[in-house]
Parts: sequence; C-alpha cells; structure tokens
Amino acid sequence: MESTLIKDTTKEERIALIRSWVPEDEVGDDCEIDLWDMYRDYINGTREIAEINAAFSAGFYEESDLNRR
Repeated sequence: MESTLIKDTTKEERIALIRSWVPEDEVGDDCEIDLWDMYRDYINGTREIAEINAAFSAGFYEESDLNRR
C-alpha cells in the first residue's frame, strides 16, 4: 500500500483518495457525515487522516468508557 501521508501525496492524489471513499450511488444521502468537509484539512495538507479520524472517534466515547480498565 502506498503512503497516504501529506508529505508523500499531491493535493490531486488526496482528492482522488477521498473521492474513492464517496459512494457512487446516492445511498449515503442519509448520512450526516460529509466526507469532503470532514477531510478538508487533509486535502489542503494541514492535518493527516489519522489526526482527523482520532478527533472524530473521540466524540463517540463517554467518560465511563475512558475510565474502564
């Protein structure tokens, strides 16, 4: 697998990657997540995919989840 890090990709390659994640059929219309908006910083070269995904995932944890051992 090729690297998707900002330093290893062009803006056009980053756009193509996000485009590959967008469903071709309009089934995703029900989804409240706009991938273009979510990954805008990645496309523009300011944040890596992992950073965006971590920030997004963090919103799904409750305090009790974090305190489990």
